[in-house]
Amino acid sequence: MQRYNPKEIEPKWQQKWANDKIYEAVDDSSMPKRYVLEYFPYPSGAAMHVGHVRNYTIGDALSRHARMNGFNVLHPMGWDAFGLPAENYAIKTGISPKEAINQNTTRFKQQLMQMGFGYDWSREITSSDPEYYKWTQWFFLLLYKRGLAYQKESLQWWCPVDKTVLANEQVENGKCWRCGSEVEKKALRQWFFKITDYADRLAKDLDTVDWSDSIKTMQRNWIGKSEGAEIKWRVSDAEGKETGAEFETFTTRKDTIPGVTFIVVAPEYDKLDEVTAEDHHARVHSYRQEATKLTDVQRQENKEKSGVFTGRYAINPFNGNPVPIYVANYVLAGYGTGAVMGMGGHDERDREFSLQHDIPVILTTEVPEAYKDLTSTKVYTAKHGKQINSSEPYDGLDNMEAGRRIFEKMKADGTAHEKVNYKIRDWLISRQRYWGAPIPIIHCEKDGIVPVPDDQLPVVLPDVESFEPSGDGRSPLARVDSFVNVICPTCGGPAKRETDTMDGFACSSWYFLRFADPHNNEKAFDENKVKYWLPVDDYIGGAEHAVMHLLYARMWTKVMNDAGLIDFNEPFKTLRNHGMILAPDGLKMSKSKGNTIEPGELIEKGYGADAIRIMELFIGPWNQSANWSTEGLGGSFRFLQRIWALVQEYKEHAGKQASSNQQLLQVTHRTIKKVGQDLEALSFNTAIAAMMEAVNDLYKIKDQDQFANGNEWAFTLESLLQLLAPFAPHIAEELWQQLGHDSSIHISQWPSYEENYLVSDKMIIAVQVNGKLRGEVTLPVDTPQIAVEDAAKTNDKVKAHTDGKEVVRTIYIPGKILNIVVK
Repeated sequence: MQRYNPKEIEPKWQQKWANDKIYEAVDDSSMPKRYVLEYFPYPSGAAMHVGHVRNYTIGDALSRHARMNGFNVLHPMGWDAFGLPAENYAIKTGISPKEAINQNTTRFKQQLMQMGFGYDWSREITSSDPEYYKWTQWFFLLLYKRGLAYQKESLQWWCPVDKTVLANEQVENGKCWRCGSEVEKKALRQWFFKITDYADRLAKDLDTVDWSDSIKTMQRNWIGKSEGAEIKWRVSDAEGKETGAEFETFTTRKDTIPGVTFIVVAPEYDKLDEVTAEDHHARVHSYRQEATKLTDVQRQENKEKSGVFTGRYAINPFNGNPVPIYVANYVLAGYGTGAVMGMGGHDERDREFSLQHDIPVILTTEVPEAYKDLTSTKVYTAKHGKQINSSEPYDGLDNMEAGRRIFEKMKADGTAHEKVNYKIRDWLISRQRYWGAPIPIIHCEKDGIVPVPDDQLPVVLPDVESFEPSGDGRSPLARVDSFVNVICPTCGGPAKRETDTMDGFACSSWYFLRFADPHNNEKAFDENKVKYWLPVDDYIGGAEHAVMHLLYARMWTKVMNDAGLIDFNEPFKTLRNHGMILAPDGLKMSKSKGNTIEPGELIEKGYGADAIRIMELFIGPWNQSANWSTEGLGGSFRFLQRIWALVQEYKEHAGKQASSNQQLLQVTHRTIKKVGQDLEALSFNTAIAAMMEAVNDLYKIKDQDQFANGNEWAFTLESLLQLLAPFAPHIAEELWQQLGHDSSIHISQWPSYEENYLVSDKMIIAVQVNGKLRGEVTLPVDTPQIAVEDAAKTNDKVKAHTDGKEVVRTIYIPGKILNIVVK
């Protein structure tokens, strides 16, 4: 009998599939389409480990199943090649980022092909290819022309290790998301995208996509939509004389306005000088300098609630009371207006600040007895209660109703208006590094900011000798005179190129569109091709990009929709966030920990790619994390061996008996239904379990009938291989060919089941003795309990545990279990 040897059959079929191009998508709008896509991978030097493999195995199983169900499937692959890792590697080794990326993509592609993933490699793209980032630059200019890209100087997060600025989303607990070092603030002139213009749509349109609630919640929290009121305050000096300065605050608690006893502004507040008395300037600005040394997290966790009085007062527009203005580092300029109402009566941070600075506390809502001590940090923050200390006619009302009436009065006075506020800040796109798409802007002394004309794109990233950034806020490109010094496209005079490059997330914000038309040299994509293929039906990856990539890609999609380039608002219909495959010790796999397991090593040991794929999906529900198990991999391999051996035995012993084997057909149709339903529901592990159960049943039937009815066995085995094909494509293809088929199993039609075979006239009863499984009996479904007991007691395996013992009682669960209790 021929032995199962993955090392022999898997490379053979990988080469055959590549030669036959069976996974290449055809732009045929007459067919129903399915676009399956995994997150744009970054080809790091660490290579792919079995944790990564789960991501691609899920996508491959979905795309193969869809293809066998008649869909025109687009399942492409490319490389998110720009970014810091390749550049830092170049600085360390002297190998250029371009060369490093070429080496890494070659290695990753080889690994993906070794796993048998069915990608359309004819559509492969690389974001660092000028033919690709030409269109990233074109989209930058589209945003600029639509007023959505702008440059300004501001304090930005700066990573002293990577020597570049970071977007807000790239700072995690005060540290750089990439290298983990402490970040600081630095004043630089930077480019931004106005993602805030899309904040409301980004929040609202989450209701239209099939994403997990957790990811939607993370995005909504980051967008941070708040509906409230913007209040106008006038500034006065210590004698009550108005200075002419004004500012605004935002609040969602209109009922607390009568109880405001101070104002706090952020150290970066753009009107800080206007609200600071001349004799307080030195102290205020010294405090400001100290505050900029702290991260946002440190400032918000500030237990002392430090602050400095500015020497000015704000006039409460509701009651005319003057309240002192402070600058305090627990207020962030990035949210609201940068000025905050101090309401120590019903806000914990404001109470702490009030107590620290001897500021009176006023309650505006009646509180329970436990909260009446105003010298305590125990604050009543509930939103409903009776309004107090607000004057007639508001006192005594429900505080929400009182707040509404207070707001209406102030609105009529012109001191308040309705306002929707967002926590999200504009997307910082500039990077002071080499390895990124150059920003297509020219700076001219006469004409100012000048976009690079479309016919001069791409602005090609030049080769440089040194990739090390200077640390002064300039990119290495600033040292390349031939790149920097250009002619202004508008006036023809001398000008200079922008030397910042784009954040790598720019390239990944539209790559899914390029896959629909990857070789178009005239435009980013053909509208008709995108209209057919997009949006993506199944987007697959981990939860690591919940805020950054997904938010940015959604924003760019909406910009393109507004520009009339596409006819949809959301890029990804369904988002599949899978759980992690952890190391056997339960830790996250990483090269630094030395606990990664590469698929190539397991393939070399003889397990084969198919067993790894089975293991990845059988180890547990796809959206839950699980520890890698070598024992489990062995079990997956043995499962495939049993299928192989069953087919080999069939080939040797298949008979021509005409009578039907109902049990064989019942197992077959039951399994077809179960696996199909589970694949639709992404219940990969239970689909594999159903096939394992079917194989067990088939071995029992085989032992009874010795493949007497060859035709029915052929149908059963062919159906089993088709069900197996999305999970273990190599062995399924090999055995399919051994059963006499010339065309690939992966373009065959998914098997269908017949309902009449799903209703069984037999039942299998598990027989236990004192609670332990000892055997089973197969009987007609209407067999009464007494006959079930008789059949069980005559079963040889059961008798071995009951002979010579007294039967105390029997417990019967109809159609399932009989438990015989003996002593």
